[in-house]
Order: sequence, then structure tokens, then C-alpha cells
Amino acid sequence: MKIHLTSVFVDDQDQALRFYTDVLGFVKKHDVPLGTARWLTVVSPEDPDGTELLLEPSGHPAVQPYKTALVEDGIPAASFAVDDVREEFERLRGLGVRFTQEPLEMGTVTTAVLDDTCGNLIQIVHSQ
Repeated sequence: MKIHLTSVFVDDQDQALRFYTDVLGFVKKHDVPLGTARWLTVVSPEDPDGTELLLEPSGHPAVQPYKTALVEDGIPAASFAVDDVREEFERLRGLGVRFTQEPLEMGTVTTAVLDDTCGNLIQIVHSQ
């Protein structure tokens, strides 16, 4: 068994697609109209047949309280692996990305947490 798809709830699918592709560097995989929303997924360009991230609309009534609670408690909605957290932190900060946690080393793991502009905190991580 392996993870095929996971999702983050986003406030605006167009804004999320721009952020996740133009800023974070993912590539669009699927964009299928579904009424007022879309089945919109992105993947890593390094693994185009790998795990897809669904940019899922935040329309369900339970989503906003859930997202708000996570952000207020500083809990990331997702975690993405990078080769070098400090280098990626500098690159993203240069693009205007707001971080809620600068790079933090914890033994063999380094993390940083960013705001995805769509209502979520996202962690970037590197393990040695």
C-alpha cells in the first residue's frame, strides 16, 4: 500500500494553483471541472507519477473551524520534503513567502513552516 493522493483545503483554487506551482514549484496534473469547483491536483516535477496533492475547496462547514484551529495552534496541514531547508527558506522568502517558523534544527531533522496564502500552514523538512 502507498499514498496515492492527499489534500489540503484551500480558500481559492486559482490562488492555490498559482502559489503551489509558481512559488513552490509543483506542476499541475489534473484540472477537471466539477460544478463550481474543480478536481485540481499538483505533483512534484521530480515524481510526476507520484503522490498527488488535491487543492480541495474549503466549502464544507467543518473545514473553516478546522483550518482556523490548526493555524492558531501553529500546526501544519502538510509537510513537504526538500533537499535543503535553509536554501529553500531563502528562495521562498525572496519570493515574498511569509514564514511562521524559520529553519529549526532538531537533531537530524530541519524544518520551517510557511503560510500558503490559502489558509494553511505548510512545513518544509529535510532529514539527514
